[in-house]
Amino acid sequence: MAQQRLFKGITPYLFVAPAVCVLAFTCLYPVIKGFELSFYDWSLGTPIESRKYIGWENFVWAWQDPALFNSIKVTLLFTAFAVTAELFLGLLIAFLLEKGIKGIVVLRTVFIIPIMIAPVVVGLLWRYLFDANFGLINYVVSLLGFEPKVWLGTPGLALPAVIITDIWQWTPFMFILFLAGLQSLPKDPVEAAQVDGATTWQIIRQVKLPLLAPVIWVAVILRIIDAFRSLEVMFIMTFGGPGRETEVLSLNIYKTAFMSQRLGLAAVNAIFLLAFILLLSMAFLIIARPALSKK
Repeated sequence: MAQQRLFKGITPYLFVAPAVCVLAFTCLYPVIKGFELSFYDWSLGTPIESRKYIGWENFVWAWQDPALFNSIKVTLLFTAFAVTAELFLGLLIAFLLEKGIKGIVVLRTVFIIPIMIAPVVVGLLWRYLFDANFGLINYVVSLLGFEPKVWLGTPGLALPAVIITDIWQWTPFMFILFLAGLQSLPKDPVEAAQVDGATTWQIIRQVKLPLLAPVIWVAVILRIIDAFRSLEVMFIMTFGGPGRETEVLSLNIYKTAFMSQRLGLAAVNAIFLLAFILLLSMAFLIIARPALSKK
């Protein structure tokens, strides 16, 4: 009997063990090797035997590199503005389409399309839309009587253009999550509020939003992690320009590794990126713990 209980207790872990081993190898191994690489001076294209151990010098260089801190600032700005806009737009669209209107299935399909498009294709699409000479956006701007702009080559305009692109692609992700959350909410609190004479806005603010809080927190955390890893759209649209205005941390890592060919320094920057993602995720999980525990 004791053996049966023991076997029953470890059975779930036996089923999960293969997946855990695969994840440990594919996730932990690159992190460990990257941390090891950060202690070496190694140029791309040279044999691994030629790398030179330099201790913590790469960390010192990274700490003194203004390009790294600029990329961190750009990443934070990009993430803050993009995720905030996607949050509010996703909530707005979800509340507007919450009712069982005709064609909701078609609308959901249409909204999902941007998510299904590869980031490289999204970057190319919006690069052509923002093109200074032939872009649709400048054509509309000129029709409205304004002067066309060099959107992707002008300081102060390039980063907002990239943020708009990200909002277009990922607002549907927020909308789908929020709509699914709204449709799964219990109806009793809403009906009780209606009986008490609450207005639509009061029901949304005092009933639905608190009940939807766990979904909101999960969506925000997922989007922050993904926004910190953004690379392809910036790579295609601006390659970090003009200057370094749109050079996010992931693009800085790419340039350091494959253009400057300093693999050790790129590994240090990648460690900083991983640390930022972990710290932000932990902070948001701690803040969201009360809401998540109510679910």
